Amino acid sequence: MDLQSTLWIGLMAAVIISALFFRDRMLARAARDATEADTGLAILDFGRAYPEEAIRSIHMTEDEGAYFLRLHDGKAGFMQAHGAHYLCHLLGPGSVQMSAGPDNRSIRAHFPDFAYLDGVYRFRSEAEAAEVSLLLLETVVPRDVAPFSDDDNNGGERPVH
Repeated sequence: MDLQSTLWIGLMAAVIISALFFRDRMLARAARDATEADTGLAILDFGRAYPEEAIRSIHMTEDEGAYFLRLHDGKAGFMQAHGAHYLCHLLGPGSVQMSAGPDNRSIRAHFPDFAYLDGVYRFRSEAEAAEVSLLLLETVVPRDVAPFSDDDNNGGERPVH
């Protein structure tokens, strides 16, 4: 074999090895992206699903499989990760029932309209679990009803003006 043939064979081998290396890296990255949730992508997906809603804060579960959102007008939102896609819901009064979880960092949520979302959601801290509990409780109370007062003679509810 002459030198030119050897160089061409070496160059082709280098190109093939490089192509296989980069293909394996891209496949590994695609597999990781398909299983790991991404908060930025979650925000974009919620914005596409509900473009008129502005997010004030986002609270993710410990495994980043679910996100609870506080929206600009006191509403709440919920997203569940499914690979690189997110299931987005607006939560209104009666759309979620909540109870204590097995520990202080967890809450148990029941969605009457979407039973497949039911489960125990565990957060990174007790404070975050408490914040989400408060967020979900705010969705239960109608916005036009003031807190109970002993001075009221009308059963504890009064319209807010």
